[in-house]
Amino acid sequence: MHKQLTFEQRHYINIARNNDKSMRTIAKDLNVSHTTVSREIKRNSGKRGYRFNQADGFAQQRHQSKTKFIKLGVDVKKIINNCLRLDWSPEQVCGWLDANNIIKLHHESIYRYLLKNKASGGLLYKHLRHQGKPYRKRYGHPNNRTGIPNRIDIDQRSDAVNNREVFGHWEADTIIGKAHKGVIVTLDERISKLRLAYPLNSKHKDGVSAAISTLLRPVKGFVYSITYDNGKEFSGHEQVNK
Repeated sequence: MHKQLTFEQRHYINIARNNDKSMRTIAKDLNVSHTTVSREIKRNSGKRGYRFNQADGFAQQRHQSKTKFIKLGVDVKKIINNCLRLDWSPEQVCGWLDANNIIKLHHESIYRYLLKNKASGGLLYKHLRHQGKPYRKRYGHPNNRTGIPNRIDIDQRSDAVNNREVFGHWEADTIIGKAHKGVIVTLDERISKLRLAYPLNSKHKDGVSAAISTLLRPVKGFVYSITYDNGKEFSGHEQVNK
């Protein structure tokens, strides 16, 4: 079975191709087979070549045309439950499920599942970093022990950010690779939903900070704020060059 690539991986392929990287090098960077990369480029290239947004659109169209099925079946829920009990975030769970070719889910699906679980008396929500408020989990609480210096709580964000009035407010997160090998740093612009991504071998704070600086360099004139996950990989946030 061929591996279904993520939007972030397609973005990386686009960048790597523009930098004349070989398919085998790209495959090694993404921890996938070179035939997966070759097939991806062949199937999802348009008249102007391979472009990640268009490629992802082609792939999603094919996916939508397939027979529908209930995504959160019993077996999938068991896997999700086990991952959450390991204190993984919904974003990490989705990344792992996709990387292992089990199922492609949006993290909001898991948040909704957590809300239903809590409403029925379940305790899965207690494994979130921000207990009791699943949809705001990623930002934590001002009194928790994140180990992040000079951290500013999300409650102090301006209305312009919360109401999505201006382009240029970003959210940073990480996606863990297969078997916890490698990580993809992601940046999402809140209004346009534009996603930038950068693969790394580890989630050490220095590498993550450097990756974010690299991603933001082409759009540095449109960076007014960055909201980070509470993971310690973002403890070097003050090193980011906007």
